[in-house]
Amino acid sequence: MLPWVEKYRPKTLDEIVNQEDVIASLKNIISTKSVPHMLFTGPPGTGKTATAHAFAHDLYGANYLSDGLFVEINASDERGIDVIRERVKTYARSVPFSGIGFRLLLLDECDQLTDAAQHAFRRTMEQFSNTCRFILAANYSNRIIEPIQSRCVVLRFKPLTKDAVGRALTRIAENENVKISESGVDAIYEFSLGDMRKAINMLQSAATISRSVDEKTVYTVMGHIERGLVRRMIDMSVSGDFKGARELLRELIYLNGVSPSDIISSISREIYGLQISDLDKIELVDALGETDFRIASGGTPEVQLLAFLAKLASKKVMVR
Repeated sequence: MLPWVEKYRPKTLDEIVNQEDVIASLKNIISTKSVPHMLFTGPPGTGKTATAHAFAHDLYGANYLSDGLFVEINASDERGIDVIRERVKTYARSVPFSGIGFRLLLLDECDQLTDAAQHAFRRTMEQFSNTCRFILAANYSNRIIEPIQSRCVVLRFKPLTKDAVGRALTRIAENENVKISESGVDAIYEFSLGDMRKAINMLQSAATISRSVDEKTVYTVMGHIERGLVRRMIDMSVSGDFKGARELLRELIYLNGVSPSDIISSISREIYGLQISDLDKIELVDALGETDFRIASGGTPEVQLLAFLAKLASKKVMVR
């Protein structure tokens, strides 16, 4: 059975969500049949690879792969100059038998190519532009040399909104006979931050634990602490129950096996939701950053986290 990410990958440009400007540009290119070299850039999981496949589908038809009109090469697997000299050139120089007159080559994660490979690819783009058009996909456009960028139409992808991710997750859950609560969607989006691929993988992982996915299920599958536990530990510190906060911290570290870095991340998320002044939040974030640095430098996690809880208690902040 296919992973859900592959199973629900958009097939046409009309199925791509939250990238209206990009899709409008691509549809205009298809209508004119004047296809330039293109650079898709943006954060991971925003649909760059899926859009390239959907573009090829709408340009050539449903058999674009079997007809040999589109090929995908992942530059993170082979990032040296040989992949340009051999695989890319071999494909780009072959003349297609389609009516459009050129093939498409998707060079995924091309920001992983070495500088030498990028300079070799620049020349390849010029040599074989009559028989091949290139789509480059990169998470970081600043890692692509300027000569390549100047030869491409740059299309920028933005992170998916919470509404877009929520609609997609709800549709997938319904198709897979999984119930997902609003808190589950919120938790998945909190961890994925607009990365649809990550969000779908998290939903599938959570569904292996329970067919009813909520916030607790998501936190369990991600190996993070439930928000309620961290909030209770903060409340205990502030209210003066330092012994109770210490026991809860030890339970998280030694019984539940939660890593100190995950505890720090969870505390940092809670700080911004506290009903305290911005100045107090700044001081707490600064103290938490110092705690994180001390642990990374070899300090004992329990001692350092206890020191932060003690500092939190001494602030006497009002946590509501």
